[in-house]
Amino acid sequence: MSAYDPDNIFAKILRNEIPSVEIFQNKNSLAIMDAFPQSKGHALLIPTAPSRNLLDADPKHLGLVIKDVQKLAIASKAAFNADGVRVAQFNEASAGQTVFHLHFHIIPAFEGVHLAPHASQMADMDELTAHAELLRAHLS
Repeated sequence: MSAYDPDNIFAKILRNEIPSVEIFQNKNSLAIMDAFPQSKGHALLIPTAPSRNLLDADPKHLGLVIKDVQKLAIASKAAFNADGVRVAQFNEASAGQTVFHLHFHIIPAFEGVHLAPHASQMADMDELTAHAELLRAHLS
């Protein structure tokens, strides 16, 4: 496995070097809207601790982060009146990982509606901002 690259896009977002549409941030996690959503409300939960993926992450930190994943998934289902929520996480390129900083996709799912292909079309920033506001309103 390759070493962690501190110049990956999520590390830059965590350092505020690249803008994002933030949902919330705490000492363990940053939640943002995915700029290339597969469904309305598609969000990303990015751990603040540097790790390439699940395979090299500190288990103690993972225990804290998964609570934020759950919180965001619950808010996502409620905010978008979704039928379900897909939580996805990829490890290494052969498994579909494209950004090599551990992150979780939280994607609202709707009966009869197929997800768009990953990274297929950039979303409108006003729409992402509105979706982030909806999610924040449903966080508990």
